[in-house]
This record gives sequence, structure tokens and C-alpha cells, in this order.
Amino acid sequence: MTPPPRTATLFHDVRPFGGPAGDLIAVDGLLVPEVPAGAVVERVDGGGRLALPTLVDAHIHPDKTSWGEPWRSRRPAEGIAEYVAGDVELARALPTPVGERALRLMAHAATRGTRAMRAHADVAPAYGLAGIEGVADAAAKLAGIVDVELVAFPQHGVVRTPGAAELLAEAAASGLVTHIGGIDPAGFDAGGADEQLDTVFALAERYGLGLDIHLHDRGEPGLAPLRDIAARTRALGLRGRVSVAHAFAVAGLSGRELDETADLLAEADIALTTVALSVTTILPFRRLAERGVRVGLGSDGVRDNWSPFGDADMLHRAWLAAWALDLRLDEELESCFRLAADGGAALLGLPAADLRPGSPADFMLVGGECLAQVVVDLPARDLVVRAGRVVARDGRLV
Repeated sequence: MTPPPRTATLFHDVRPFGGPAGDLIAVDGLLVPEVPAGAVVERVDGGGRLALPTLVDAHIHPDKTSWGEPWRSRRPAEGIAEYVAGDVELARALPTPVGERALRLMAHAATRGTRAMRAHADVAPAYGLAGIEGVADAAAKLAGIVDVELVAFPQHGVVRTPGAAELLAEAAASGLVTHIGGIDPAGFDAGGADEQLDTVFALAERYGLGLDIHLHDRGEPGLAPLRDIAARTRALGLRGRVSVAHAFAVAGLSGRELDETADLLAEADIALTTVALSVTTILPFRRLAERGVRVGLGSDGVRDNWSPFGDADMLHRAWLAAWALDLRLDEELESCFRLAADGGAALLGLPAADLRPGSPADFMLVGGECLAQVVVDLPARDLVVRAGRVVARDGRLV
């Protein structure tokens, strides 16, 4: 039996990274230098738009979001414990199930050019595994559009909250998650650094999962657990499978201290994620990358109890990073885009979508002159392509 002819999708008149106009050709989910002989060609007119890689959200909490829900006024809160209590109140007040809210947000992210994300879902007695199950269901509905890694995140603490450790173990055994989370083992989690890290590392090792640990603590309370995490990562042979989110203590370093910490992380192949909250909390990602540390950019919470801001648009998050750091030069603005594209891809273990033959056919078409101007002007994502297939057009999934 003669096999059916291959299909090639030819995106005509596009400008990769703002360069000269040409064609991008996708076959079997990859970019190729030319149309294969005998292939059936599907043609898409790019209209002279820029072609840019789609982006990766390396840190997002879709289970907490109220995005798309009626406006909720926030009340004052100080410290993680008060925010956590507000999380529970908001979750109980929202009329829409977590899976529907997560799907709404994650689908919106896809229309804005997100091809993959690492999603955190709270695991605590207040919720059970409802957050994990809801986000996993949303991810399944977006299969082929957004690749999702799912973290069982103990936002309420592992040690300080009775029953949390048992729920983490249940999540680890569920087959729904790719990572186990942790949070401030020297600070918020009742000073239980050894106990928390013992628990989460044991679960990761037993079930073959990755680790993604939130570290908000600054100074030595944040650096000491970081050194412990690096030592455990090396000892257990988990290089490349451990990430630390926020790492505000690292954001406060400079000079030799920063380089020594970066070298420690690079040797253990521990990745970091940053969310561009402010100039004092965003990680020095360019210097860290120079020392061999993988750094990704994320949305964090999107219109949740912690903050009324956010829309899961990673191009806007790159803009926020540039704004927070007061970047002005083209190459500096471009570095923020690369953080959202290549940095996130490396953190999730995905191939870079660099628009060269052999790379994934994952890109978006936008109006504009050059990459730096796109970061500043945030144009509409006219077309979003995953694995050579148009998945979103003019802000809507197709």
C-alpha cells in the first residue's frame, strides 16, 4: 500500500526575529530547509510579520486564579501565613471550579504565545488534591497546544501543617504530577529545614519526580537551605531535576558572593525561576547564565489573593523584567525575551525554538520592526503555531 504523501506547511513572507522576509516550512512538527519532494503543501500568508519563538512560563499558579471571575477586593496581609489564609477564603468564595478557572487561564496563555508551562497547584488539607486534579484536567484538554509540568506545591508548609506531608505523598503516587514542591524550610515552615527537605527529597527519589522549591527568605535564611538543597541534589544524583523558585536571597547578592553561589548551583545543575516582581527580587539572570545556571521566567500568581495583577502573557512578563531592571539597549531588551523563550525551555528540558531547520515549529507571528521593539510595544499575537499547526489566531484558539 502506498503511504499518503507528507504534508508541509509553508509560512510565507515572515521575518524571523525581524530579519529579511522569507519562508518557514514545517514538516512533522519541525522546521525544515525546503519542502520535501512530493509533499502536499499548505500555505499560510505571514503578511511580512515578525516570526518569534513561542514562550515558556516557568512558574505559574493556575489553581489560585480568579482571572475571568467577578472582581474580588483584596484585604491587607502581611507574611505568607496571612496570604495562605486568604487563599483558602478566595477558593471557597469563587463559584467556578478550579479546573475551569485553570483551563480558562491556561488557554488564554496559549493564545498569547505560551507553548509550555510549569504549573504549581496547592496541596493542603484545605483542598486535598482538588487543585492537582483540576490543573491536570485542564492540561489534558490543552494537549498539543500547551505542554504542562505539574508541581504538587505545599503552600501551607510541610512541617507546620498536619496532614500536608501525607497529601504530598498521595500526590506523588497519583501519576498526575511531574514535581514535588517545597517552601521556605528555614523560615515559614516552622524552622523545619531538615524535616521538610528530608520529606520532599525522599518523595522525589522514590517516585522519580523532579523538585521545585520556593525560597522567599532573604539573606542567610535563604542561602543556607540553598546550599543544603545543592548538597542533597549532588548526593542523591538528582542533577538537572531540581529547581528553586524566587531565590530572593540570590537576588540580593553581587560580585564574588554571587559568582560563588552561581558556581555552586551550576555544579549541581540546579535551575532557578524568577518572576520580575521588582528590582530587588528579580534574579541577575544574565550573570547567572554566564556562570552556567539555567534561569526561567514565570507569571507566578495571576489575579489571585496575593495580587490583583497578571494575565499570563509571557511577552508582557518579559516587558516587566526589562522595566524592573531599567533596561534600555536593544540587546538588553532582547535578553528579557530570551529569558522567557530559551531560559524557560532549558529549564523544562525542551529544545530551543530558535527558528532554524531542525528546531520545533513553535513560533508566533506579530507586527513590528524588530525584537526589541516587540518587547516594548507588546503587539497582538496574530498567529500562534505549535508543532507546525496554527493553534491560535487573533487572540482565540482555533
